[in-house]
Amino acid sequence: MASRKSSRATGGSPSPGSKRETKHGGSKNGKKEGLSGSSFFTWFMVIALLGVWTSVAVVWFELVDYEEVLAKAKDFRYNLSEVLQGKLGIYDADGDGDFDVEDAKVLLGLKERSVPAQPASPESEETVQPAETPYVESEHKTADIELEEEIQSVLHEALHSHPDADPMVEDVGAVESESYEIPALDDYVADLEERVSDPDTPGNSEAMPEDAVEHYTEDRVHEVYSEDQEKQTETRDTEEINEDFDVAKDLSGIESKLTEDDMAIEPEESEKPVKAEDYSDDVQVGKSEKETEQDKTEKAKKKKKPKLLNKFDKTIKAELDAAEKLRKKGKVEEALRAFEALVNQYPQSPRARYGKAQSEDDLAEKMRSNEMLQQAINTYDEVLSLPNVPSDLIKLSLKREADRQQFLGRMRGSLVTLQKLVQLFPSETSFKNDLGVGYLLIGDNSNAKKVYEEVLSLAPNDGFAKVHYGFILKAENKIAESIPYLQEGLESGDPGTDDGRFYFHLGDALQRMGDKEAYKWYELGYQRGHFASVWQRSLYNVKGLKAQPWWTARETGYTELVKSLEKNWKLIRDEGLAVMDKKRSLFLPEDENLREKGDWSQFTLWQQGRKNENACKSVPKTCALLERFPEATGCRRGQIKYSIMHPGTHVWPHTGPTNCRLRMHLGLVIPKEGCRIRCAQENRDWEEGKVLIFDDSFEHEVWQDAESYRLIFIVDVWHPELTAQQRRTLPAI
Repeated sequence: MASRKSSRATGGSPSPGSKRETKHGGSKNGKKEGLSGSSFFTWFMVIALLGVWTSVAVVWFELVDYEEVLAKAKDFRYNLSEVLQGKLGIYDADGDGDFDVEDAKVLLGLKERSVPAQPASPESEETVQPAETPYVESEHKTADIELEEEIQSVLHEALHSHPDADPMVEDVGAVESESYEIPALDDYVADLEERVSDPDTPGNSEAMPEDAVEHYTEDRVHEVYSEDQEKQTETRDTEEINEDFDVAKDLSGIESKLTEDDMAIEPEESEKPVKAEDYSDDVQVGKSEKETEQDKTEKAKKKKKPKLLNKFDKTIKAELDAAEKLRKKGKVEEALRAFEALVNQYPQSPRARYGKAQSEDDLAEKMRSNEMLQQAINTYDEVLSLPNVPSDLIKLSLKREADRQQFLGRMRGSLVTLQKLVQLFPSETSFKNDLGVGYLLIGDNSNAKKVYEEVLSLAPNDGFAKVHYGFILKAENKIAESIPYLQEGLESGDPGTDDGRFYFHLGDALQRMGDKEAYKWYELGYQRGHFASVWQRSLYNVKGLKAQPWWTARETGYTELVKSLEKNWKLIRDEGLAVMDKKRSLFLPEDENLREKGDWSQFTLWQQGRKNENACKSVPKTCALLERFPEATGCRRGQIKYSIMHPGTHVWPHTGPTNCRLRMHLGLVIPKEGCRIRCAQENRDWEEGKVLIFDDSFEHEVWQDAESYRLIFIVDVWHPELTAQQRRTLPAI
């Protein structure tokens, strides 16, 4: 009452005493003074009450659209909406799961409080990434409710344990590094492994013919961690990328040659196909609306949450969640210690064992340790030996185990793991598809073919099986038979089919059949970002390098090399002819199915930057001449060799594997007419003693219609725009 009277006196009719003070501007004695203590308190209360009533007015008349403010806040880096909903969740008074205008009304006494309902965790609703292939079903809703209750209790406990702390300010700084508050254990789905098939694998290091057409390689194969590699380059490639695309020849004997101690160097981040502008609106070739709707329905079914917890693991879910939270936050060592403690305490827990394997996997990546990765592989395998393991957890463990085995180059070990998956889950065609890839990676085309025939008998429209089956048929030179499988597989749009290799081989098969539709598929491959252009279709590229079919010596910067070759062309020719005259010819026939007809052989001196000492004994002066030019002898993505082509030979249009090199042709024995080469859309002829330079990542074709043989000397050099570091670290081809 006292404050109310004071308020009236101040804001209404002032007292006579206060009038006198106001009139004279001071006290009764006329001396000027500051405000008295009572006047200061009076004005303070006026301002406070004005603030309160203004706030009530804002809320009551809904002058501010809080939901719009929250929506805009989502655009901020700190994800303000998440902070508001996470930290102000305790003020949710109407049970709708967030703090809004209605909650403010309840807190101000303007509306009755409603009984809150437990909402489902928003994170747990979207756990499967679009690119991934889940194989499992969702958990019971009761499990979600239990988890939400645990999260709410933890939030209440954390916030109320520090009553003086501002819940908003306290954790704003942590939002940037942590994208979630309390992660549900089942968020592991974010780690659901991608399909095993992607480009680049180790191959043999024998001397190979000029170019390559057939190949099946994997990006993530034999990516052993290399401790002594340069920090700027992440190890993500094979010991060497074989230019020979013949699957059976390319991948046979991989396990016997690759050991745990083998080191590999990955391509730099820039070494990726050049992406096209935007093809998100492209209509998939041959895809009907009905098929698209069916795909959407199937994808919706696949997005069910997998079950990772058995009955026992549900009883220790809080402890598992705590350990998993550490792993998700990147605290790998702490997570590993937490899961190890759980495994020691609960040795029968499959989820704890799987978490331990994941933590070891993460730590291996962090440490770049092959030994730690092998430990993770062993732990993934241990999961299967435990009692009552949920089938979804078995699938994830075995799939990841197979993937990590391939990473270390253990192709046959990975194959055994994939076979186990297929035996345990015979109805899962996706596992059969992965098994087929496993066979391809060890060069066993025959068994791979059987696997894909089995898949297609069970699922005739499986696009992944179709493109791989078509690929195998083409490798067998069954060109016409391969086309419908490759085409229908690409048209399906199924995961794993949108791959540059399949556009490459479908176009190549159509070209060989004389079908101009080939360039339609090359164009589509370019639009999808698999090729640098319709003409430049190499698959292992460094972005940003100058691209043109034909080059001059000055443009390359290798003028000294060109001058030396042209000055000594007769010496190079004579040593080559001497090798040709020997009874046991050292020239090996081209065996990569690049010829439509004719006879074409080659004699290799350097391969992938490695000198063939035995070959150089036959042409010592030529090899001594080249030793002075590291841009050629050190080009680990090229070759140095003699090439002889006899009359009546036609080489199909084809492209080399990479844009990282340029190719020099020195004419040695050239018939007067009948021999020509096309690169992109321009034809040229060889001349004796002269060097032609072209980029063989562009489509090129050769005709030999002369009356005598043609002999040239081929020298590959690094693309002049590659840096010194790139030349050191790019993997061999």
